[in-house]
Amino acid sequence: MTLSPDHPPESRRDAAKHRIETETGIDEAMIDRLVDGFYDRVRADTLIGPIFDERISDWGPHLAQMKLFWSSVALMTGVYHGRPMPKHLPLPVDGRHFDRWLELFRATARDLCPPEAADHFIERAERIADSLELGIAGANGVLLRKGERYVRPTEVWGPSDS
Repeated sequence: MTLSPDHPPESRRDAAKHRIETETGIDEAMIDRLVDGFYDRVRADTLIGPIFDERISDWGPHLAQMKLFWSSVALMTGVYHGRPMPKHLPLPVDGRHFDRWLELFRATARDLCPPEAADHFIERAERIADSLELGIAGANGVLLRKGERYVRPTEVWGPSDS
C-alpha cells in the first residue's frame, strides 16, 4: 500500500505497524512476553536490580508503561506518551549499567523472540541505551565523543589518610 502525504497519520502509522508485524512477527503478545521476561532478569540482577528495587515498589504499573513504550518503539503504535529521559537523569548509572541492561535485554530477546523480531528489538534497545547514556553524561557535565563511554565519578568522602 502506498500512502500519499495527504493521508492521515493514523493510516501511515497503521501501514508501518502492519509492515513491521509482517516482517518481524512482533505483536503485542510478544511485547508482553519480552517485557515480563526482561524485567524478571533485571530484578534478579545484582548490578542493576537494586537500582530498580530502590525506585519501584509496585511493578504492575511500571510493566504496563514499559509495554506501551515498547509497543511505540517496536511497532510505531504511538501509545506511549511518557518522557523517559527526565526519569533516567537522576539515576546513579553509567556505561557499565547500560552494558548490563543491554546484555540482559539481548539475551531475553534472543531467548523469547524469533531472530527477525529479536534483531528489531535489540537494534532499538541499543539506540535507546546510547541516547540515555549520552543524556545522563551531559546532565553530569560530561560531553562524550563518538565511542566514549560515561563513567560516573567516584564519590569523594574526605581527605585521604595517606
